[in-house]
Amino acid sequence: MITKQFNIGGMSCAACSSAVERVTGKLSGVTRSSVNLTTGILTITFDEQALSDEEIIRKVERAGFQAELHTDKNKEEKKEEEAEMEDEVHRTRTRLIVNIILAVPLLYISMGHMVPFPMPLPAVLDMHHSPLNFALAQLILTTVILFNGRKFYLVGFKSLFRGHPNMDSLVAIGTGSAYLYSLVMTFLIRSDSTAVHHLYYESAAIVVTLVMVGKYMEGRSKNKTKDAIRKLMELAPDTACVLRNGEQTEVPVEQVRQDELILIRPGDKVPLDGIITEGRTTVDESMLTGESIPAEKEAGSEVIGGSVNYQGAVTVRVTRVGSETTLAKIVKMMEDAQGRKAPISKLADTVAGYFVPAVMCIAFIAAIVWALLGHDAAFVLTIFVSVLVIACPCALGLATPTAIMVGTGLGAGNGILIKSGEALEIAHKADAVVLDKTGTITEGKPAVMQIVSHEETEEQLLRIAASCEQASEHPLGRAIVEEARGRGLGLLKAEEFQSVTGQGIEAVIGSDTYYIGNRKLCESLGISPGPYREAAEEIAAKGQTPMFVIRRMGSPEDGGKEEAVPVGIISVADPVKETSRDAIARMKELGIQVYMLTGDNRLTAEYIGGKVGVDEVVAEVLPQDKANVVEKLQKEGRCVMMVGDGINDAPALVQADVGVAIGSGSDIAIDSGDMVLMKSDLNDVYKAIRLSNATIRNIKQNLFWAFFYNSCGIPLAAGALYAINGTLLNPVFAGLAMSLSSVTVVGNALRLRRLRL
Repeated sequence: MITKQFNIGGMSCAACSSAVERVTGKLSGVTRSSVNLTTGILTITFDEQALSDEEIIRKVERAGFQAELHTDKNKEEKKEEEAEMEDEVHRTRTRLIVNIILAVPLLYISMGHMVPFPMPLPAVLDMHHSPLNFALAQLILTTVILFNGRKFYLVGFKSLFRGHPNMDSLVAIGTGSAYLYSLVMTFLIRSDSTAVHHLYYESAAIVVTLVMVGKYMEGRSKNKTKDAIRKLMELAPDTACVLRNGEQTEVPVEQVRQDELILIRPGDKVPLDGIITEGRTTVDESMLTGESIPAEKEAGSEVIGGSVNYQGAVTVRVTRVGSETTLAKIVKMMEDAQGRKAPISKLADTVAGYFVPAVMCIAFIAAIVWALLGHDAAFVLTIFVSVLVIACPCALGLATPTAIMVGTGLGAGNGILIKSGEALEIAHKADAVVLDKTGTITEGKPAVMQIVSHEETEEQLLRIAASCEQASEHPLGRAIVEEARGRGLGLLKAEEFQSVTGQGIEAVIGSDTYYIGNRKLCESLGISPGPYREAAEEIAAKGQTPMFVIRRMGSPEDGGKEEAVPVGIISVADPVKETSRDAIARMKELGIQVYMLTGDNRLTAEYIGGKVGVDEVVAEVLPQDKANVVEKLQKEGRCVMMVGDGINDAPALVQADVGVAIGSGSDIAIDSGDMVLMKSDLNDVYKAIRLSNATIRNIKQNLFWAFFYNSCGIPLAAGALYAINGTLLNPVFAGLAMSLSSVTVVGNALRLRRLRL
């Protein structure tokens, strides 16, 4: 068995992707077929002995779509692809603007006489004085609008004829019928001026314009998905400083070979994965691991491509290049997760597969029956058009998007940005919520938690430590300085500042030397923690970092008058958000199991997890492992919502059924998520699930009303009343009923605005 990917063109909705899955899934030797509508990629697993690539492509093309084997593209090719997508979105935007501009005078001409107050219109366009001009003006404007939306007709009718009607088919049939009927009435105006009352040009034009708005927004959303991957790829630098023959040579990263030595200077990005062979430094891996505290690195330590070197120049032996790097694997995992993510089948699309052919059959059968009964062509045409007009899928087409539009608007008003209707539709099914720790449950920023000293007051010890740390760039040092400034403590002048890589700092205040750092610093100075040993252990057990403050009486120039001794401990940690525990409790009340997923050590993770009340803690996971954890839960039949803020969370956000990004997190996480919490408050996860429940309920109500009107109206339009009492349903009333159904659906959707989250 082999798994391959194919680029699929010509898809417009979930019904199209389902059709591709259906036709390819029936091929001999195929065990799995999945289409991602967003990326346009078919992922198929099949037996190469029983099936060839060419046969798969031919089968897809027979179904009415384009197909080609998917190949990995380099940066330049991807840029060209992105430019083409941008151009297509721009062209759609241009056509949409033209349609909106033309729709305004069309509505004025066609419906101006219906409003209760006078709207001046030249006599040459008045329906009573010049009915033909009145009709021709609408014909010209509508024709241009429909021409701009011709893709709906090309795709819709082709899908219909291929046996898998979609939303484009609904639009094409409904608007096309209204347009053609209006066109016939226009030709009849010369012989019968009353035909001017039977025009439906504006209905066809407005429906097409509104659908184009949706397509434009969809195109922009697809481009955002590409942006996430592009930004991730840009993390790694384009060049690396390679040591060859004792000389430093700047070369493109693609030319660096495995086991070569590269030099990474302070402030440089690490170009490739490797192992430090010489030097010590501090590396910021937050963009990849999500952890806010930089990692200490020395000879033998691994570094990850895309991370940032803080201090000290290091020599690194390259261990992974090209597609084998951690960063490249994360990108690949995001793409694979997108390919595996089954598109959410829209209820309207599913129903349309049966509804459209049924309506067409009813219209044709009714027309034929009345023709066989001896009625003239005008009568038969009236029956045929009445059925199609009253069954026009305006309400059906509005049922889902209108509720989603109101739901997303309500979410935005509450600081919940919902990037797709699919996310809003599926969120209510979530029975497992996976939370990242750093920046999601916690603040994502180190802060002083505790100060312990037997020799000094808290303020005195903090003042000394902050004075020494003023020149430090380390996040733990900055946390101490910010705490002192927040308490209004005036800082002292520190001299002879030195950074001890991987251990802490050294500085002189007055006549005394101070050292501030971790246990390694104590060991290097030959100092025992003494009375602070127990306090340090208790602090570490809480998941906090103890920073020893050590004092040596006398400056280095004096040789020191006394031995260096610890005078206190300042603990620094990433504090838990005030709302996290309450939010998790509310989620659990909904019957949701809550997981905490982190790359941090198990001791810290379990302490934080117990403090906020999660059901299960998964610690010490790499970026690629996070996506695997989500996938494992999905294989167990769980509907997973992933909440995270870091680049390391991006693959898991994409893999999850619903990805929720914290607004204060990285751009890549935000781009990868289906929802964004602007207030960075986990209570909004609970609100998003409630909003999803209400929206889905509203959609089902809308669909009921849409079909209720059709169920009642179609028999009347087909001539049921005429057979009983001789009353024939005029297309005008059919159009009125169609409008009433749309008004009902929109009105019901607007009720969502009253929801209190």
